[in-house]
Amino acid sequence: MAPSPTPSADSRTRSAALREALATRVVVADGAMGTMLQAQDPTLEDFENLEGCNEILNLTRPDIVRSVHEEYFAVGVDCVETNTFGANHSAANEYEIADRIHELSEAGARIAREVADEFGARDGRQRWVLGSVGPGTKLPSLGHIAYDVLRDGYQQNAEGLLAGGADALIVETTQDLLQTKSSLIGARRAMDALGVDVPLICSLAFETTGVMLLGSEIGAALTALEPLGIDLIGLNCSTGPAEMSEHLRYLARHSRTPLMCMPNAGLPVLTKDGAHFPLGPEGLADAQEAFVTDYGLSLIGGCCGTTPEHLRQVVDRARDLTPAVREPRPEPGAASLYQTVPFRQDTSY
Repeated sequence: MAPSPTPSADSRTRSAALREALATRVVVADGAMGTMLQAQDPTLEDFENLEGCNEILNLTRPDIVRSVHEEYFAVGVDCVETNTFGANHSAANEYEIADRIHELSEAGARIAREVADEFGARDGRQRWVLGSVGPGTKLPSLGHIAYDVLRDGYQQNAEGLLAGGADALIVETTQDLLQTKSSLIGARRAMDALGVDVPLICSLAFETTGVMLLGSEIGAALTALEPLGIDLIGLNCSTGPAEMSEHLRYLARHSRTPLMCMPNAGLPVLTKDGAHFPLGPEGLADAQEAFVTDYGLSLIGGCCGTTPEHLRQVVDRARDLTPAVREPRPEPGAASLYQTVPFRQDTSY
């Protein structure tokens, strides 16, 4: 694979501006990607006979991917995520295209970059691209895949995203803390290889049981991940905002790192036409307003089931929001996969 081009001075300026925005106001990201792509009925030929591999559309149908980004920017969001959720080793390898991770990642970032720049040129307002780093399909804590294979695949993913013009990297929908670490470290290696420093966002997926897929509590996740130097930490996917509130409350109390949240439009309801997400645009806007004013979130958006209309109402509400000022009380400790143990002595001689 040819070495990635070094990101330009413009990209460094954009990343610095994103950091400034995250520190001073509420930044709004986009909503669901996969359902928006599927709604345009791509053919099996569009998928190069790899049905369901949305990342292939970055090459075969960039017009479809572009149209999704355009719909979200048109309703006023500040940033969009790239169509690269599955551009990692474990997901791509199932389609036998692991050798194309960099190519698909760069193509996805380039499409989003072009649309962001076009909208910025119209009104002078900066738009950003978040490079999506998805979880993949294998859990290293259960021995499904070797840690270094995952890490190196994530590095290829991140290098492609940065080469294509991503302003930040968002490690999202993570379900296994070892997988999360491998993706964060892979992203850091990519930045080091290219000589850049962009915001690194870590977004966790918590089940309705209140823990991550492998049983990790929110405290264990914070203790394990915060030392890795992430710029934001928070939650996305798996549940709606109602189920995320207690986790965000914990992070608001203990996290030194700024916070983000991109919930689903509620918990899915199975109907004869498939899964339906019941939370409407106003409900999502209400929830995100509460999260910002109660927990001081810096970045908000949507995940599964959220549409441009959901995000339009979130954008309208976010204009007048001031994030709560947090005074976190970090608890130094050590964590297993499941729990954190504070370095606190309850009794002494």
